[in-house]
Amino acid sequence: MSLSVDVFVVGPHGERHIQDVPEGYSDSAGFESWRTRVWGSAVVRSLGVCFFPVLAEADLQVEPEQVPEFLRECLLLRENLERIVAETEPVRSVETHRDAILDRLTIIEDAAGRAGMMGGGLLIW
Repeated sequence: MSLSVDVFVVGPHGERHIQDVPEGYSDSAGFESWRTRVWGSAVVRSLGVCFFPVLAEADLQVEPEQVPEFLRECLLLRENLERIVAETEPVRSVETHRDAILDRLTIIEDAAGRAGMMGGGLLIW
């Protein structure tokens, strides 16, 4: 299993509508084990972030009004990538681990950017 990131928009009666992933984009947010091994790891938690650690216990839903704050959290993870790589256990090489985290973070940021442009939110599940 793997984690997916999807954009949703809120309908007129409060219902959430998941949007299709545009061609040329991915919805991969990492392996299921990354809930605790990466996104909910001690090093990520130590950065003072509030969104990503939720994944250790549950799916993450970022409401439309929270998207700018979520993007700031993504930037903080990006700025601390080397520390996250060093303090989480790689499945393969350290380089592969770094690339995988960076790739998934970029996918998540892209989805958050699309959500922000359409006034929607984000679901990582």
